[in-house]
Amino acid sequence: MLGDIIQIVWLVFGNDRLATKEIEDRLESMFNYRCPDDFAKTLTKLKQAGFVKGEVSVERGGWVWWVDDECRSSDLSKIM
Repeated sequence: MLGDIIQIVWLVFGNDRLATKEIEDRLESMFNYRCPDDFAKTLTKLKQAGFVKGEVSVERGGWVWWVDDECRSSDLSKIM
């Protein structure tokens, strides 16, 4: 199940670098879903596990997140 969620998150990103708010907006527009908790914390956990990448962007005024080939090469079958 968690692997399915990660695949949806990857789909939301496409090949774009997105601010946290932009990801939330895409989730809502694509799936009519609004994360019930602090989505930045969720993204941080995904980053720590290697499923997304992120960095602070002074230009964008907050965190910017992305998914690359290294993230997408993660073995989702081993996730509980």
